[in-house]
Amino acid sequence: MSLPRPIVFGNWKMHGLRRDALALAGSLAERYVRPSGSLGIFPPFTVLAEVARRVAGTRMIVGGQDCHDRPEGPFTGCVSAPMLADAGARAVILGHSERRHGLGERDEWICRKVQAAWGSGLLVVLCIGETEAEWLAGRRFEVLDRQLAGSLPEEVPAGRLVIAYEPVWAIGTGRTPTLEDIRDTHAWLRQRLRARRPAVGDLPLLYGGSVKPENAGDIMAQPDVDGVLVGGASLDPEQFWRIYLAGGGS
Repeated sequence: MSLPRPIVFGNWKMHGLRRDALALAGSLAERYVRPSGSLGIFPPFTVLAEVARRVAGTRMIVGGQDCHDRPEGPFTGCVSAPMLADAGARAVILGHSERRHGLGERDEWICRKVQAAWGSGLLVVLCIGETEAEWLAGRRFEVLDRQLAGSLPEEVPAGRLVIAYEPVWAIGTGRTPTLEDIRDTHAWLRQRLRARRPAVGDLPLLYGGSVKPENAGDIMAQPDVDGVLVGGASLDPEQFWRIYLAGGGS
């Protein structure tokens, strides 16, 4: 899947009843007419199919927020990758810190989910990031290296992977790393990917964590930052569109 820059993805998390979700998706679809970049929204499972239908005919990407590693089975409350694709999803977020730390998901399970998503033709947005304690202890790159090694399968299909660096301590807190820290981290990720996975070393890298219109332009202007993964600000169509425009989208 070719993704023109900037890439601006919105993770709605556990927000959005039917009426509000369709209004938000519709507002974005009306603006995203002759796009120069990539815009994507990741609504709750309950409204995913209707949101996908609402933006059909645009280049907007609609995705799920997680999937199971099995295509079907006795897994109460879970959603499989084939179910996401059947509902109209073209992508899925995996490895988000709220699932790694809140629900105890380990790298090896995330790796199986990634394989399952690719098996259903989905683009994977793989999230990695360190906690505040790991950041303060100077273990940022150690943690990111471990998550990359454990969460990524050996074979990566072309055009099916995006890496999102989201420092856990910046998500939903209003705090962000300095631009220098973001630049250094993304440069390290690019170098590490090229060294370990030469075939996909130039895949898109996103930054996530308290992204808003006021800082989005500066963040996306940094080398090796191809876009952003937005949380709370993606629930407001005005803010989300301003973030997209700040990165050079149209």
